[in-house]
Amino acid sequence: MNVELFVSLLKPGETDEVEHTVDYAKAFYVVRDQVCDKENRRDLIEAVAEDVSRALLSEFQSVEMVKVRVEKPCVAIDGSLESLGVEIVRAREVGV
Repeated sequence: MNVELFVSLLKPGETDEVEHTVDYAKAFYVVRDQVCDKENRRDLIEAVAEDVSRALLSEFQSVEMVKVRVEKPCVAIDGSLESLGVEIVRAREVGV
């Protein structure tokens, strides 16, 4: 899994204060909780990507957009490949 968070870096770049940016440790735990939630187990990597993107946009109001890539290393395809995956980009809805 790879996650990119798009947030304005102007204020944290000027102030050098962590409260003006995303707490990346907290973001890691948000992602981990979505992926490892046994009660909300997903079969499709597309569903995992959607869950992660929604959780990050919900948790961090400063995040304007997220890019989530989920790769599956073991696939049931007869052929030589390292992995298959999906990548989604989701943005915060205007007015939310």
